[in-house]
Amino acid sequence: RLLDFLISLTFITLISPLIILISFVIKLTSKGPIFYRGCRAGKHNKNFYIIKFRSMIPNADELGGPSTALNDKRLTPFGKFLRNTKLDEFPQLFNVLMGDMSFVGPRPQVNYYTNKYKGEEKKILSVKPGITDYASIEFSNMDKTLGSLDVDNYYEKNIEPKKNYLRIKYVKEISFKNDLIIL
Repeated sequence: RLLDFLISLTFITLISPLIILISFVIKLTSKGPIFYRGCRAGKHNKNFYIIKFRSMIPNADELGGPSTALNDKRLTPFGKFLRNTKLDEFPQLFNVLMGDMSFVGPRPQVNYYTNKYKGEEKKILSVKPGITDYASIEFSNMDKTLGSLDVDNYYEKNIEPKKNYLRIKYVKEISFKNDLIIL
């Protein structure tokens, strides 16, 4: 926790000019808030709000499912850039700073999926979620992997089980050494 705190504080300080610049461009190019706050299941299934730069139109959650299609109509033009470069993820450093997340751990998931966890899958919620893990590396281009047709159904049937396998693998093999390897 101490390393998470110190490293996130250092990164936030170092990239604060970039955070300000991205915030300014979001406000300049689209209506709505700078940040997206999405409810996620954390350690012991305790909900928290993940923070990201907003890459979609306001109320995007109400206009579609939890998965994002390739060329999703809900994405803003600048939001596409943010997602492609993963810059939309930078505000999660604040989640790490606050203790909701760690740098490495199973990616936090929406309750829609965690409420369906059975057996070993429940172990995923026994550790603090992270910014990156095995599944994040394996599925680093999720929008392209999902394509553009019926993405929520495809994700639930084909991707979520594979991600859960990798999340469980992380929990079973958790160690400082493995965290360094993943980073």
